[in-house]
Amino acid sequence: MTHTQSKPRTAEPVAGRSALDRFFRLSERRTTVSREIRGGITTFVAIAYIIILVPLVLSSVADVNGDKLSTAQLTTTTAFSAGLSTILMGVAGNVPLALAAGLGLVSVVAFQAAPHMTWPQAMGLVVVMGVIIVVMAMTGLRTMIVNAIPLGLKNAIGVGIGMFIAMIGLVSAGVVGHGAQTGPPVTLGAGGHLSGWPVVVFAVGLLAMLALYIRKVPGAILISIAISTVLAIIVNALAKIDPQTWGPVVPEKPKGFFAAPDFGLALHIDLFGGFAEAGAVVAGVVLFTLVLTGFFDAVGAVFGVCDEAGLLDEKGTMPGIGKVLTIDGISQVIGGVSGGAGNTVFVESATGVGEGARTGLASVVTGGLLCFTVFFTPLAAVVPIQAAAPALVIVGALMMTQARKIDWNDLEIAVPAFLTIVVMPFTYSITNGVGAGLIAYVVIKLACGKFREIHWLVGMLSLVFAGYFGISAIELLLGG
Repeated sequence: MTHTQSKPRTAEPVAGRSALDRFFRLSERRTTVSREIRGGITTFVAIAYIIILVPLVLSSVADVNGDKLSTAQLTTTTAFSAGLSTILMGVAGNVPLALAAGLGLVSVVAFQAAPHMTWPQAMGLVVVMGVIIVVMAMTGLRTMIVNAIPLGLKNAIGVGIGMFIAMIGLVSAGVVGHGAQTGPPVTLGAGGHLSGWPVVVFAVGLLAMLALYIRKVPGAILISIAISTVLAIIVNALAKIDPQTWGPVVPEKPKGFFAAPDFGLALHIDLFGGFAEAGAVVAGVVLFTLVLTGFFDAVGAVFGVCDEAGLLDEKGTMPGIGKVLTIDGISQVIGGVSGGAGNTVFVESATGVGEGARTGLASVVTGGLLCFTVFFTPLAAVVPIQAAAPALVIVGALMMTQARKIDWNDLEIAVPAFLTIVVMPFTYSITNGVGAGLIAYVVIKLACGKFREIHWLVGMLSLVFAGYFGISAIELLLGG
């Protein structure tokens, strides 16, 4: 998505400044209450799909003990923590930015942390990650990390995460399957071809989502998920499909539309237990990946959306950016404490900006609507992964656009970038992709005699990843 500087539209004259106007600086930013409300509602419609998608992804994975999280509890957690974080951004940051569980962070928690530790320990790492991001924002360390990692690798990380997210969607929907030992490792469908009604539901949902999104229909992703869910319920009722083919959620007519919110996951965290359970190296690398993912997702989204809102100065900087990034870090903590993945700024906030949102009042509206959805968890409980998976593919496609920023003619950055991108989806690991890219970058620079071009922080990180990849050999050597 390309962001261009846009001028705030001139607001209608007002007789006097109300308390609401003064607090959110509506007149200064040439907006009105009605415009902010409209923008806040638009952002909510654009971001609401995440309330369905995140619980489906996290509930489909078991932790190191084989325990799975409740879809209903995850839905409550995802909606409420997103709403609380968005309201905090609106009141304290006064910017039209909505926050929710980031899909990159969700992927790290589900597929990097959970296999090595318990859910409370994984959520503990999310909290620690949020605290680290807050400290980095307040001390300026974020700038140091941004400058340390080459721009090409930063872009490659975003592209790789996009491919990884898309792969999760395709595998979950049954479009991509695991091959037999004597055949290719990855196949089209479970047996080398597509089959079954669940795949049809996915295909219909994906095509509908593509058509609506390209036509810029407000709430395209959410509308497509609803269409696919209704189709899945009808198909499941008429075709009498084996419930196991749908996966963790069987699409059935909801027994009700309202339910009391279940906050059973809140405060179930073990801050440092993951280091004891998974080992210092594995837990440390997972924590680093969380910080890296949360950090770059937020920075890109904040500047992109605020540029659209005309909140950047002539130098391209944003007044009060330190406060905004600090709130983003606090929101990561809120996500972990509530029992879900960390919250981060969503680029879908640009939809509200397009409707005129210029202040935090829009975020308060969006956050209030997100909090209100905790009473509608029965609706989320009937959405099968095949209906939500197309959203993963679409988001992955959007993240792939960052590939154009990589200099593919410079092999010193192109090769590490390529390894970063392909290793993530093929090994189902963001950590592996980041590590492969950093190590390749350092080795290539050393081979070219360009030692001085390697930032000391990048060099240290490459050594950490080398230890991570060789942990089995190290344990064997120490054991021997």
